[in-house]
Amino acid sequence: MIQPKADVTIAFTDGACKGNPGIGGWGAFLTFADGQTAELYGGEAETTNNRMELMGAIIAIEQSPAKHKLELWTDSSYVKNGITQWIHNWKQKGWKTAGKKPVKNQDLWQRLDALQTGRDIDWHWVKGHAGHVGNEKADELANLGVLYPDGKKEGNPDAETNTPSQDLSVKKNTNI
Repeated sequence: MIQPKADVTIAFTDGACKGNPGIGGWGAFLTFADGQTAELYGGEAETTNNRMELMGAIIAIEQSPAKHKLELWTDSSYVKNGITQWIHNWKQKGWKTAGKKPVKNQDLWQRLDALQTGRDIDWHWVKGHAGHVGNEKADELANLGVLYPDGKKEGNPDAETNTPSQDLSVKKNTNI
């Protein structure tokens, strides 16, 4: 599927929301340096699409080995621009926007910022729903998160429970 790279974890993340706000899901598809993969998803009953996009990135970072470089791909300009450009000004202005309003989703931005500190992360934007294998998989997982917000797809014998910061469904696959 996605070709592994030595000492690099490749992650594709996405968020989905049925209504905005409404029930939402996040997804992250990771390919590790050894070729194994992880399919992660979860969700919330009342949330927004932007929060789910942020959660996908947060979980991808939490689940990737800190010793490896991380290539993180998102179809959210909000996430990519927020973490690579806007966050510096938000922090300088006490988590206020240029219009002096509180930054939306500040709790998740602060969590994401803390997770990326000291990590080697390359942030990339990918056009959503354009047939890119990794992005399509992340979208599929985010939609599973809408259906199974606790990260547990009932009847899935391959799913293991993993709880670093919340319930996740993790499926490792050695087939690439």
